[in-house]
Amino acid sequence: MSQAKKERVLVVNGGKALKGQVKVQGSKNSCLPILASTLLVRGSITLQNCPDLSDTSAACEILAYLGCKVTRQSGTITVDATNADRYDIPQDLMRKMRSSIFFLGPLISRFGKASMSLPGGCELGARPIDMHLKALKQLGVGIKEEHGYIQCNVQKMLVGTKINLIFPSVGATENIILASVLAKGETIINNAAQEPEIVDLVNFLNKCGAKIYGAGKSVISIEGVKSLNPTKHSIVCDRIASATYMCAGAMTGGDILLKDTVPYHMQSVIPLLEQAGVKIRIYDDTDIYLKAPDKLKALGMIKTMPYPGFPTDCQAIFMALSSICLGTTIFVENIFESRYKHACELARMGADIKIEGKVAVVSGTDKLYGANVEATDLRGGAALVLAGLCAYGTTQIERICHIERGYENIDKVLSSLGADIVTKVI
Repeated sequence: MSQAKKERVLVVNGGKALKGQVKVQGSKNSCLPILASTLLVRGSITLQNCPDLSDTSAACEILAYLGCKVTRQSGTITVDATNADRYDIPQDLMRKMRSSIFFLGPLISRFGKASMSLPGGCELGARPIDMHLKALKQLGVGIKEEHGYIQCNVQKMLVGTKINLIFPSVGATENIILASVLAKGETIINNAAQEPEIVDLVNFLNKCGAKIYGAGKSVISIEGVKSLNPTKHSIVCDRIASATYMCAGAMTGGDILLKDTVPYHMQSVIPLLEQAGVKIRIYDDTDIYLKAPDKLKALGMIKTMPYPGFPTDCQAIFMALSSICLGTTIFVENIFESRYKHACELARMGADIKIEGKVAVVSGTDKLYGANVEATDLRGGAALVLAGLCAYGTTQIERICHIERGYENIDKVLSSLGADIVTKVI
């Protein structure tokens, strides 16, 4: 008789006000494309402040498979792609994370060809890579799609051109940059994504000798160079993790200090927390102090938008927060059509949420109650953790593999602030 497979779960006993300080991890959404970009450099790259995540591990596995020498020590990852000799990524590695599509541009730039299956990761509805492929074709890449695989070849050379994106896609913007940084001539991206993670990637590449201008604005120009040089770089702080811990403090009546953050990246989040009644102070443009009120106030209407608008990655987190606010909060999800899966799990804990299409109406309740719930995706899983922190009783969260894709030791971080949370094997 076969033995049942054991599973790791998070167990949260609610009711503890979070107090203390925490240094927020490096950005997942910055680290992954930068790791992919190391393929463009012949020599040893040192990346500091890298978050210890399952997605980070998956990216390192891909680099090692491609022939790179990869070493990790604490928050530092060293990559030497000098002897990289493969241009294919097998399906089992691609399925470990959605962000594996970032390897497409660097592989094409390095080898003139690439072969990979469609990526895996959280199921948030359609996340088409049509914009990626259309842009690569404009740069001179021949592309065939068959049996779930993408086959890319460059007949002569990559040549810069003007690319107009129909939507400011972060992934498409980064893949265009990574494919064109060593291309002949100039590439101009109109309607480029403006996220801080784009800026961090460009800062890294420019340290290596790239000539990229306009990062953080809607028009980015890339002047192709012949080669890139090794360098050291520190990954920017994770703004979504920062928002998560700020909401955790707010929901538990807490009093916390976030160290070494980038408050400027939180410009769409901080005003909402202040609207809810949270007192926030910013020190030296790096630290954020937060003190929660006795009762949070509703947030009116929140619409997810590309940066600098309210991030879709914060929608689930703020839905958890709004579930205990006085009054009604309305969410409009404009980025992904299947990003309300966490709502059913929050409802199991007593949240009052009604969904119609891309609109969710959340009526605040006096109290949430502990329950056995399941993480359906990365940020939805984080929302359940936050709900558990302020719920009456015990909450058990299953499928925490989703949460571990984007949060470094979330149980230890929250425990350091006084939360009663542990990881158990059942």
